[in-house]
Amino acid sequence: MPLGLLGKKLGMSQIFDREGRLVPVTYIEAGPCTVLQKKTVDSDGYNAVQLGFGPKREKNTTRPLMGHFKKAGSPPLRFVREFRFDDNNGFDQVPDVGQPVTVAVFKEGDHVDVVGVSKGRGFASPIKRWHVKRGPETHGSMYHRRAGSQGASSYPSRTWKNKHAAGHMGNERCTAVNLVVVGTDAERNLLIVRGSVPGHVNSFVMIRPTVRAKKAARQIMLEATRAERMAALAARAVNPLKASKKGGK
Repeated sequence: MPLGLLGKKLGMSQIFDREGRLVPVTYIEAGPCTVLQKKTVDSDGYNAVQLGFGPKREKNTTRPLMGHFKKAGSPPLRFVREFRFDDNNGFDQVPDVGQPVTVAVFKEGDHVDVVGVSKGRGFASPIKRWHVKRGPETHGSMYHRRAGSQGASSYPSRTWKNKHAAGHMGNERCTAVNLVVVGTDAERNLLIVRGSVPGHVNSFVMIRPTVRAKKAARQIMLEATRAERMAALAARAVNPLKASKKGGK
């Protein structure tokens, strides 16, 4: 996995692209991140880069973590994650320990994955959590929004595993895959991506190059040739009022 960034979700908005289409976007404060540690195959068994983001009070930081930050020459940071390199591709170009990583690692048109923790919804019913069907709304049914039968009495005499039941909804790590970078602002450390990302406002997220490289390459190719394909379709268009049945097909 190539090097990514840590950031904070600022909120959603909408902008107009170059063709005048309205695009929903999410603003992310991406970086600057500090390189806290570089793990290698010789020392740790794999290649990885540990980044930190977001200030943190020293009094709220444990002594072991303070030693780790001081070793890297960095102040205490709140959000610490690592990006693993499965191969040595790009690992040599990573900045040294203590150096910053900015939003310049991404540019407009890149496809990224955004990892975050979804909003917590508390204890939710099966209807809200799993979208199961409710019972009749008539007064005599006596069955409206309950969970329903839990299992047969004779066999298996227990509740089946993975049954869609009520429980804690949300507050789980999830990934928005293959989002397009609409724009960047190096002065304000802003990354603008198309679509929504998991988490509430001011929640921490990880931004990394997408794992769906083949699909992203195809989307980039289709977007680059869109004008040519639309022009070819317009040239082949036939007026159905003037064409015969055979020619209009």
